[in-house]
Parts: sequence; structure tokens; C-alpha cells
Amino acid sequence: MPEAPKLMPVTLPPADDDAVPDHHRKALEFIDDVTENADVVQRRVLLEILSQNAPATYLHRHGLSGRDAADLDAFKRLIPLVTYEDIRPDILRIAHGDTSPILCGRPISEFLTSSGTSGGERKLMPTIEDELNRRSLLYSLLMPVMSQFVSRLDKGRGMYLLFVKSEVCTPGGLVARPVLTSYYKSHHFLNRPDDPYNLYTSPNEAILCSDSWQSMYAQLLCGLLHRSDVLRVGAVFASGFIRAIRFLEKHWPRLCRDIRAGELDHEITDRAVREAVGRVLRPDGDLAHLIESECSRKTWQGIIPRLWPNTKYVDVIVTGAMAQYIPTLDFYSDGLPLTCTMYASSECYFGLNLQPLSKPDDVAYTLIPTMAYFEFLPVPCASSCCNTDDFDHRDLVDLVEVKLGQEYELVVTTYAGKSLIIIIRPLNALQIKPAKKKG
Repeated sequence: MPEAPKLMPVTLPPADDDAVPDHHRKALEFIDDVTENADVVQRRVLLEILSQNAPATYLHRHGLSGRDAADLDAFKRLIPLVTYEDIRPDILRIAHGDTSPILCGRPISEFLTSSGTSGGERKLMPTIEDELNRRSLLYSLLMPVMSQFVSRLDKGRGMYLLFVKSEVCTPGGLVARPVLTSYYKSHHFLNRPDDPYNLYTSPNEAILCSDSWQSMYAQLLCGLLHRSDVLRVGAVFASGFIRAIRFLEKHWPRLCRDIRAGELDHEITDRAVREAVGRVLRPDGDLAHLIESECSRKTWQGIIPRLWPNTKYVDVIVTGAMAQYIPTLDFYSDGLPLTCTMYASSECYFGLNLQPLSKPDDVAYTLIPTMAYFEFLPVPCASSCCNTDDFDHRDLVDLVEVKLGQEYELVVTTYAGKSLIIIIRPLNALQIKPAKKKG
């Protein structure tokens, strides 16, 4: 989970109503509404979670059942704070085929595996189909926010390098895969509605290609073919985007050969990828010559705006462990803005950066209170406790009660019923602006 560093204002700039598309206006109104009413929204979310998961064995085990299942005070008093290891036996039961409501009242649709970017072993996190709706909602808010700061993003494409990773089947028959792989393979992504603000250079077939070399080659080739249309570039993590640039450094002669001839490299054997790239690949000697002249220079400083001259920003996560890549990105991008737009993890999607053009050192994220039930453990309390048995529920602070400048560790209660409370570890301390209270 990436770090959320220094505090920044979260007020969106005033927008010209005539220039804002209707679905963007509704998205911005949604953000304002749920943050203005965060206390009411959070209580509703917790009630929904408890009602939905009332049959869960986990709740009954800790004394929360029957009428108490909708008692928020009883929930806070009875349900312990836990880590993954505390509920690992329950997760293994699900993985081995137990379909009873162990952690969740809804059927488990799949397991999400942790990315490993925060260190430690990959973990299995049960999830439910409804979680895809919440993740899709958060994605749908990104461009309405960004468009308040960068104009005319509907006049071109984004060159986003997106990849799926391997998945496995558990003994009980459920798929286990990373959260992004789950999303890219979902109908929410594959059947997304036409939107000029969310056009990508990469065809779905290249994104879904399980061969990472073929996927990277095809996505970069399509990005070069659409070079004049590209308004923004990016990947999920800074490390992944730099890996793509270094791939380009090594393979640009091949890519130029393909563009000049209008024929795809024979090492791209995935039939779906070949067909998708074939729909846009045509012989273009001028483009091949331009790419050759830029890539053969002695330095690759500023290679991004040189190859994609209309690029307005680089969209990658550069907070937390990814901050080490900022100098390299600045070198390749010639100082283009680095935007960190979303705060998420395999366990839960949390919120947005409402000031996306802020410097990496100043990035802060606003939690969207419909995503999960959020509580906060003051860092002094977390630091003084050796294990979860030492935590006192009275130490937890609700979202609307956080204090300006105080450091906390984030505790989440999700709709998927993962524990139901999980402290995400290893955690970075958060500096949080209190959510707005109505009135």
C-alpha cells in the first residue's frame, strides 16, 4: 500500500459548468456529497456491512449475532482488531472449498493476492462480486477530478501500460489473482462505455496477454503508432513505467522495423494480439524515421515528450517505496508533472488525490467514505502494542474525528467481510485532514 505523505487541501477548484460534461459534474457532486456527509455515510456503510454479513460465523464467534448484528456500539466493543495471520485458518478453509458463510454473508467470488510491493509474502484475500462495483466507482472519479486541472483530455488518448499477472486455482476451485488482473478481466473494464476521456492506445487484447514480453511490445508499438494522440502516459507503479522505457531502449530498432514495414514482429505469436495490432499497424516510413532519430541520440533525457510531444503528465504512483524513481522519471519526462491519482491496495480501494498536480512530496489522498468503514489507530498506540490482543477498541478514532496533523494507522472494515477488521501491514503512518461534517 503506497504511503500518503504530507497534508494538502482537498477543495476542488471552481469549474466552468458549461465546459463540464454531465457525468463529470455528477461525479464531482458525488465526491462533495459523501465527504460533506462523511459521518452519516460511514454509519450507513457499517450498518450495510453488518447486515450483509450477519450470517458470518466470524461475527457469531465473537458474540455479534441476532439483533446485535446491527448494533454499531456492540460491533466496536466485540469485534477485535486483527491482522491477516489471525484469520489465516479461516481463509484456508475457504480456499479448500468450505462454502459456508465463514467470513462473509455473500458467496466468495475469488481470492485477491497481495501485490508484494509493501514487502512480505503474498496473501489470499477473499472478495465478493460487489467489490468490483466499488472499485469501478473509484476509477470513474479519476478523470472528472483530473479534468478540473488539465484541459482537453477528451481530445486524445492515454498511453497506459497495463498488464495481467498469473493466476492460480485454489483446491476449492476459486481463482486467486492480483486485484488489477481481476479488474482488467472483469466486464467493468472490458465492456466499459465509450468515453472520450478514457481512450487508451493499448488494445484490450494486448493488456490481457499473459506473456509479459508480447504484451509490453504490443502496447509500446500501439503507443508509438498513436504518438500524436497521446495526452498522458503512465502505468500503475513508477517501477513498471520505467521498466517499459528501458524495454523501449532495448527494442526500438525492432519497433521501427515493424512500423516501416507495416508488419508485426514474428515473435508476437498471440493470435488475438496480432489481430488487434493489425487493425492499426500500417507502413509508415516517416514515423519510423522520426522514432529512429530520437531514440538514436546520445541521451534519452526527455524521451517521453520527444516521442509523445502532446503529453501533459505522467500518471504513476511515486509515493512510498516508489519515490526512489522520481529522479529517473524526471530525466525521461523532462520534468513533466508526476500525478498520483488514487490510493488503493489489494485489501480495499480507499480514495483519491483531489490535487493531482501537487508535487510528489505533497501528495495527500481524500478517503471516499462509501468504499469501506474506516477507523484510525493513533501511531503512539500502535507503536506501543506488540500484537493485536493488546489493542483497545477505545483507542480507535472514526473518520470524522481524526485530528489535524496527528499520525494514524489505517484500519478498514470491508463489505467482503475480511475478518471483518483488518489492519493493513506493513503500514505507513497517515497524515489526514478530517472529513467534513455536515453543517
